[in-house]
Amino acid sequence: MNIRQARLTALCALFAGLSLLAGCGSERAKITSFDQLDGKEFAVPTGTVADQLVLSKLPKAKFKYFNTVLDSAMAVKAGKADAAAYDEPILRNIAGKNPGLKVIAQPITVDEYGFAVRLGDQVLKEAIDAVVRDARADGTYQQMMDRWLPAQGDPKAMPVLPAGDGSGGVLRFGTASVTEPFSFVDASQHVVGMDVEFATRVAAKLNRTLEVVNMDFGAMIPALIAGKVDMIGACITITEERKKSVLFSDSYYTGGISALVRE
Repeated sequence: MNIRQARLTALCALFAGLSLLAGCGSERAKITSFDQLDGKEFAVPTGTVADQLVLSKLPKAKFKYFNTVLDSAMAVKAGKADAAAYDEPILRNIAGKNPGLKVIAQPITVDEYGFAVRLGDQVLKEAIDAVVRDARADGTYQQMMDRWLPAQGDPKAMPVLPAGDGSGGVLRFGTASVTEPFSFVDASQHVVGMDVEFATRVAAKLNRTLEVVNMDFGAMIPALIAGKVDMIGACITITEERKKSVLFSDSYYTGGISALVRE
């Protein structure tokens, strides 16, 4: 065998090895239930507590880290991880837009999501609670769920809603538009979503004009405490620690950390 043939043989062997390695990621076991998750490899967004929450229930879990939750989900679809872990409604939104992915029915952790106002602002809290309560009672809530969390496809367009006459002033709603379908930027560059729709309905109930203030997620509670906004919402988990600083509405959505897997 001459040198050229030897190099060619070596290259063929190298490519064959790489092909074998590339195929390993796609040969992962099919996951259909929560019981199969412990010991599996999870894709999670860097900088979140998703990995800690997974470990609290699945102590043998392993992790790979990605820049965003969408990157984590796409890693699962490509066979680079067994499951992605993040907030259930956000994973549901991704699964609805990406055939071949699904969210395991049993959550890893269960959390209640709520809106927050400043401590002592009982009037605004009660208005939010009344809007959510009425929406559940008259079927509006289910319409919102169908609009923002469809089983397949993108969320629907923001509806045209009755507006307050402004006699009550301005309702400044702080949100983080990185929590689709609760708060995100649509094709027309407007901040929309389930939380924005609820805020619009609250403003109308109080005859106030809604002003949406988009900010980083971590800036929402400090902005509320400082009086820069009146109400905040963007898939915010109600916790005892946060209750020391802000007044929460009643829960409007039961979510938590869930696992997204390949169908």
